[in-house]
Amino acid sequence: MQNRYRDRADAGRVLAAALSQFKGRTDTLVVGLPRGGVPVAAEVSRALGAPLDVQVVRKIGAPGQKELACGAIASDGSLVWNERVLFSLGISQPELRRDKERARREATQLEASLRTARTPPISAFAKVAIVVDDGLATGATMKAALKALLLQKPHAIVVAVPVAADDTCRAIEEMGYTIVCPKRLPSGELSSVGEWYDDFSQVESSTCRAALEASRLAQAAGGASAPAIS
Repeated sequence: MQNRYRDRADAGRVLAAALSQFKGRTDTLVVGLPRGGVPVAAEVSRALGAPLDVQVVRKIGAPGQKELACGAIASDGSLVWNERVLFSLGISQPELRRDKERARREATQLEASLRTARTPPISAFAKVAIVVDDGLATGATMKAALKALLLQKPHAIVVAVPVAADDTCRAIEEMGYTIVCPKRLPSGELSSVGEWYDDFSQVESSTCRAALEASRLAQAAGGASAPAIS
């Protein structure tokens, strides 16, 4: 496959270039979706000089097909279902109640593991929130993150991802959001996000914590660029 990203940091730098109109603005907040979206978001945050935060969301997998998202839930309980998947598999929402509760617990636990006393949540109120993930497949996790962020009443929300299928992008746009995506692929050409990366290694919680801490240190120093997170 040609023109793949080397890794998430490379994807973040490409994405940051596509978001250059936000550089230097004081009302911008970059929000990464843990874990894979955080290294991408860290590069965007560093390039734009904007603070970095996270919105934790966990996928609700289909019974027997855990990689197939039937829905997603955020750590605050914001929930979305992928009705198309539920209908195609003949699954009712009550059948997924146990998996939904498990995903909520996982989101809450992950949120707690990523934050320290130095990295409390940053409110998106009245800000331009740039929500970053490493790619969009079904879009379920992104939609749950957007639902959670809307409760904070941001001025605007921009969805930014390095790669996504066109039909998923259009679904996000139909919800009223701007989407920035350097590799917007024809529908049917994206079987998985990972195939568009040479290195799609699992991202550890420690990497996310380091990215958050580096961003807070940079902001405390007057918005100077934080060191890159490897």
